Amino acid sequence: MRKSLSSLAIPVLALPRPAKRFVALMVDLSLCVLMVWLAYYLRLGEFISFTGTSEWAQGAVWAGVASVGIALPIFVVSGLYRAIFRYSGWPALLAVARAVGIYGLLYASVFTAIGVAGVPRTVGIIQPILLLLFVGASRALARVWLGDQYLSILKRASRPKVLIYGAGTTGRQLVGAMNNSHEMQVVGFLDDDDRLQGHVLNGQPIYNPADLPNLASTLAINDVLLAMPSLSRKRRNEILTQMRTARVAVRTLPSVTDLAQGKVSISDLRELDIDDLLGREPVMPNHILLAMNVRSKVVMVTGAGGSIGSELCRQILTVGPSKLLLIEQSEFALYGIHQELEEKLADRDIVLVPLLASVQDNERMHEIMSTWHPHTVYHAAAYKHVPLVEHNPAEGIKNNVLGTLKTAHAAAENGVSDFVLISTDKAVRPTNIMGASKRLAEMALQALAASTSGTKLSMVRFGNVLGSSGSVVPKFRQQIRDGGPITLTHPEITRYFMTIPEASQLVIQAGAMAEGGDVFVLNMGQSVKIIDLARRMIELSGLAVKDEQNPDGDIAIEITGLRPGEKLYEELLIGDNPKPTSHSRIMKAQEEFIPWAELEGQLRSLEMALNVNDVGVIRLMMEKLVAGYTPSDEIVDWVYLEQEAEADRLGLGN
Repeated sequence: MRKSLSSLAIPVLALPRPAKRFVALMVDLSLCVLMVWLAYYLRLGEFISFTGTSEWAQGAVWAGVASVGIALPIFVVSGLYRAIFRYSGWPALLAVARAVGIYGLLYASVFTAIGVAGVPRTVGIIQPILLLLFVGASRALARVWLGDQYLSILKRASRPKVLIYGAGTTGRQLVGAMNNSHEMQVVGFLDDDDRLQGHVLNGQPIYNPADLPNLASTLAINDVLLAMPSLSRKRRNEILTQMRTARVAVRTLPSVTDLAQGKVSISDLRELDIDDLLGREPVMPNHILLAMNVRSKVVMVTGAGGSIGSELCRQILTVGPSKLLLIEQSEFALYGIHQELEEKLADRDIVLVPLLASVQDNERMHEIMSTWHPHTVYHAAAYKHVPLVEHNPAEGIKNNVLGTLKTAHAAAENGVSDFVLISTDKAVRPTNIMGASKRLAEMALQALAASTSGTKLSMVRFGNVLGSSGSVVPKFRQQIRDGGPITLTHPEITRYFMTIPEASQLVIQAGAMAEGGDVFVLNMGQSVKIIDLARRMIELSGLAVKDEQNPDGDIAIEITGLRPGEKLYEELLIGDNPKPTSHSRIMKAQEEFIPWAELEGQLRSLEMALNVNDVGVIRLMMEKLVAGYTPSDEIVDWVYLEQEAEADRLGLGN
């Protein structure tokens, strides 16, 4: 019934305004006559025929004609037919009451006060009361019936129009899920199969993807939804490149495995992941390598609340250790990862131990390892934000170098089988303190591994991971949401990228291949020019880059200049002789290092300089220890700069 009323409302709403006013006037005319008839029934207790010859019948005709003749002019003058009934509310009902009140006074004056033959005097009072009720009810009905339907039509018309790329099973399921959606309106499919183009599927036309730029303007398309979860990353990248000029936002569905063969729903749609833009095909992990140092073992992760550390914990939990020790100095970060992992545990027999600790605390590291005797340690704790470490060099080196050494010594003295350091491509020919400190940490582990046996010390070096703290990707995405501009330090800057899950899986697999002193390097694929990445993110958000060629664009890209210690290009290898391993994405580098007997004394001297924050000496020692380290800027340590400024103010400067 409700559906049929809704369908009747659509043609009524489609009528021109004069026709709607005429309909309203005819309704009121009918009500005037009907209320006379009903008033006679209430007064006499029987229905009177207007076509009869009795005195009552003739009186009823005169009462009806008088009602129409008095009411309609008053209603017109009162503006009742200028009101839009679908928006009628209390003001409109009050206007009806006033008009009918005036009508009632005149009508009662004629038929009650003066009197007319054949018309009972009480009809002059009963009929206006009935007319007020029914005219008011007609306006309220129009408000409910037409108003709600009109708002519904407006909402449907205002929904963003979308095309679904892919007319397969997933695309058809997505259309079904969106039929009753208040968020989006599907207006067709895009499909590469020319046999389908031009046909209609589930009531939706199928278009050629090459026509998307024209369709976007003629159909006012806001979004394109990629409904091809089994598509290869390479093909998806080709499709995205094809759509860049269409000025539409692109959203996608997860992979087939993520959908888990269930029904597709609107909640499955997500923003385009940046790894979709990079076009890198994932490699299935070697489950033997994943399990070797993890399954049914006590595993410890330092920096467990960080970007890499937290993902390592997730991957390790999936493999199934007996205990997982979460080491983190940030209370908030530790609480977050512990709660997340607790929820993932369900009924699995895995013990999670959240431990507040700093890797620079030698006694705490020994206490933890002597208590739980972990089999494998993944050392992800590090200060890694290049400008921040450049401004706080002593703390960066203490954490990244001395913290690594103290944790490695504790591991070796407590029988840890495997110790894996998470390193970075910034350790190769570094221009900043962060990169130099990570390279020195690598060298210290190489030297220790060559001088002692027992714990297998290794390190895994890779580039930027997508979505990590400090990554450009979430920063760019937020800047696009805020309307820009996107800030970029240099137009020529390039970086290697990898997803956090892939990097973490490869770290675990590389560690399982370690023999001691290994420097593993992850195959990061092709480097990406960051300005190109920014442009693609803007264009695939349905916006245009604002520049000299397109001053009317949406999002500008603003060049801010290189930050302290920042490099234009990153490298993964110091030498040119990497060795392959059994995994296609993992290589083994051949890197030189200083023997432990010589390095140990130099590290003690470095520690003394760190403890007094002698920045000049620290920098000179780092240049001497780390081959290839060439600082790109003047000293920018905040404490040093403030002390220099204070000395100048007091006239004590050189």
